[in-house]
Amino acid sequence: MKKGGLKQRIWMSFILLMSLTVIATFVLTYFLYEKFYVEKQISLLQHHGQAVATQYDQFSEAELIDQIAWLDTVLEANVIYTKDPMLLSGGLPFEIEIEETLITFEERQVLLEGETLILIREHPRFAQDIVAVVIPIQGNNGLEAALFLYMPLAAVYEPFESIRFILIGLVMLTLIFISVITRKITGFFIHPIEKMMEVTNQMADGDFSKRANINRKDELGQLATSINRMSYSLEQVESKRREFLSNVSHELRTPISYMKGYTEALEEEMISQEKYIDTMKKETAYIGRLVHDLLDLAQLEGDSYPITKVPLPFAQLIEDVVEKFEWHAKEKKINIQKNLDEEIIVEGDEDRLVQVISNVLNNAIRYSREHGLINVVLSTINDEAVLVITDEGEGIPEEDVEKITERFYRVNKGRTRSEGGTGLGLAIVQQLVKLHDGRLMIDSEVGKGTAVSIAIPLFDFE
Repeated sequence: MKKGGLKQRIWMSFILLMSLTVIATFVLTYFLYEKFYVEKQISLLQHHGQAVATQYDQFSEAELIDQIAWLDTVLEANVIYTKDPMLLSGGLPFEIEIEETLITFEERQVLLEGETLILIREHPRFAQDIVAVVIPIQGNNGLEAALFLYMPLAAVYEPFESIRFILIGLVMLTLIFISVITRKITGFFIHPIEKMMEVTNQMADGDFSKRANINRKDELGQLATSINRMSYSLEQVESKRREFLSNVSHELRTPISYMKGYTEALEEEMISQEKYIDTMKKETAYIGRLVHDLLDLAQLEGDSYPITKVPLPFAQLIEDVVEKFEWHAKEKKINIQKNLDEEIIVEGDEDRLVQVISNVLNNAIRYSREHGLINVVLSTINDEAVLVITDEGEGIPEEDVEKITERFYRVNKGRTRSEGGTGLGLAIVQQLVKLHDGRLMIDSEVGKGTAVSIAIPLFDFE
């Protein structure tokens, strides 16, 4: 157990609390039991003394003496009977003279008033503590006699000697039992926390592969599940970060290598200056597009990307984008056919939707064969504006369709690189569509072409 750790502190706190509770319970039990036992003895002395006192007139002197002797034997107590109560306050009813008295003058006055005395004090003759009951016996002329019943306190407490040791033994056994149980309970709750601390410490050190294997249904189990889920998410983020850095390094390494190679070739007069300048323009343009796309994607995946939604005539927006790309399509002898629902209104950011349509249409033209056909269809389906752009290119293998929107993912890297693509276009499109609460769907068949569908909620006029 780690010294000063949470587990030790909780365990010690439990032990201290339970120990104090158990000890207090046993002490209180002992005290009350002892108190009630002494009171019971006093009550017993008082009861028998009163019984004799009430029958005082019914006994002869000899019978009264016999009754008192019997009472002395039965009660295992000492009974003093005197017809001269002054002896109780002036000295002892014994032949041996002693200065101390059994009762004080004030207590004798209480007897004169007919009230019973209950005393716990040291016996003046035997030098031991006693518990005593003094019963006044009233006659026609007032106080005629008194019964002094007493017994040593040692005799009263004697039954508790064995009980005291039993209680001490029970306290020790109980504390040992509590210590063992508390340790197990503490371990039951602290052990999962220690596992989770181990995982979080490793996460802080950059290792997201560890998991807290805690199979529980309570709050600690739920917390462990949340930490595992967070660890898994961070692991995925770290994996994507490394992949991203690797991809960026690769993407930048290629144009930089070209630029370096062509510079060396120019220095050695292996290529013409015109070819060198043309190559530099292409590579710097590619790097510019890559940096621009990376900045866009970084903003899209954060919270800083500006977007302002307003009602837009979607068909007109699509018409404007298609018009910009018609010259590029004509270069490849590609025909673009449009079938647009002019009444469709969506709520979106005009510049961002132009970027979405441009990226998708640019890909469709880039990967279409010469003399191919591109269909651009806009319709309404289930309260959504659905734009479908279909080309007749080579298509995408089925295993690549789900990955095509990942950053830098390419089906044919060589071909894409030669045509200037950055591998980020569809990743940007997907993020922009999400910002518009829409959906991006891609269907493709190798040898027949690809259909990209963009579904955006219609503008609510209410």
